[in-house]
Amino acid sequence: MSLEKPVKESLKGDLILADPALKEPTFYQSVLLITEHSEEAGALGYILNRPLDKGLRDLLTEDSLPAKQRDRLLDVPVFLGGPVNTEHLTFAALGWSESDEELQFSTHLSAAEAVLYEMEGFHIRAFVGYSGWSEGQLEDEMVRESWISHKPERTIIDLKDVDGLWESLLRDLSPHYKLIADEPDDLGLN
Repeated sequence: MSLEKPVKESLKGDLILADPALKEPTFYQSVLLITEHSEEAGALGYILNRPLDKGLRDLLTEDSLPAKQRDRLLDVPVFLGGPVNTEHLTFAALGWSESDEELQFSTHLSAAEAVLYEMEGFHIRAFVGYSGWSEGQLEDEMVRESWISHKPERTIIDLKDVDGLWESLLRDLSPHYKLIADEPDDLGLN
């Protein structure tokens, strides 16, 4: 007899971490913020730990945005948000509510909207593409344990250790996951 773990009704606002067994290159050791989710409509999210090592200054031309917007956004880091619509660039605002101890976010922002959020103290990121799931697909992947649900932590806003984000969050889950997070990618190096 198989016991299935119930999938939370909506994962909107949660993180999902790629299970260590998930070897698909796009999502290998990835951390995603789920920004939209319902069983009927599917899910959308952005990979938080795939920096493209580019800032907007590398992607924007002088005439691509009004000067005031462009100047405020030049140093915004750019991430691969996922494999869908990689020809599009969008902005996201991330903030942390100390009183509620929860992530605040707004996505699918225009440059003008991103500037307004930046002026309010939010951290702005740009994403090329996004991650998407059709109706019931994410629920199926959660049941198959391809993803591990994780409550957002303040550390996801910090860009200092974005490359080690998956390992850091995985370590916090349990001693079992701590061992896995600390394994080298190539076990022959162990």
